[in-house]
Amino acid sequence: MKIAGSVSCCAGSALVARIRPASPLANGCTISLVSSGPQLVRPPVAAERNWLPVAVAAAIVIAIVAGIVFFYEHGKSAPTVTPVSAATDPYAAHLDLGKLAMSESASLSGGKVTYLDGHITNQGNRTVTGITVQVLFRDAANEIAWNETQPLRLIRTREPEVDLEPVAAAPLKPGDQQDFRLVFDTVPDQWDGAYPEIRILHVETR
Repeated sequence: MKIAGSVSCCAGSALVARIRPASPLANGCTISLVSSGPQLVRPPVAAERNWLPVAVAAAIVIAIVAGIVFFYEHGKSAPTVTPVSAATDPYAAHLDLGKLAMSESASLSGGKVTYLDGHITNQGNRTVTGITVQVLFRDAANEIAWNETQPLRLIRTREPEVDLEPVAAAPLKPGDQQDFRLVFDTVPDQWDGAYPEIRILHVETR
């Protein structure tokens, strides 16, 4: 560090600069030390980042996702099972089902969802406002591996994703035809992979 010194005597001229501290000499004069060099400045200490808000936010997101999955899985009602011996609806003879196709996708819980798409034509003389079908999956021994009854829903749109609607939202007038989709959250491993049997149990008309 550069140090500049100035001397003042008791009988001399007045001291020009502000001087601190003053060191007395034996002859009555004082030596004042004035710093004219750079000062040593301690660098600021970087504050540590507080990760607590980030951890809390992550925990909230995880809890929300877990709640959605739990609600989705446990909020679903159990599939309806109808005896195989149940009679079909008399108007079922006028409803033609064809162009069947099956596909699968992953569910939110990591399971598998099975889709059965098809095409229905109203060949009768009444307007159809509702259809309930029974779907029978069979195993290699041709025994019933899965039995589920559900309302048939029509495909309203396919883009950007398949959107379904009940038949009541778009009734099938005589001669009308429309694509439909049946969704199954559970299909047993015993299923032989063949197309299931679709039985029309109930038809609402007007």
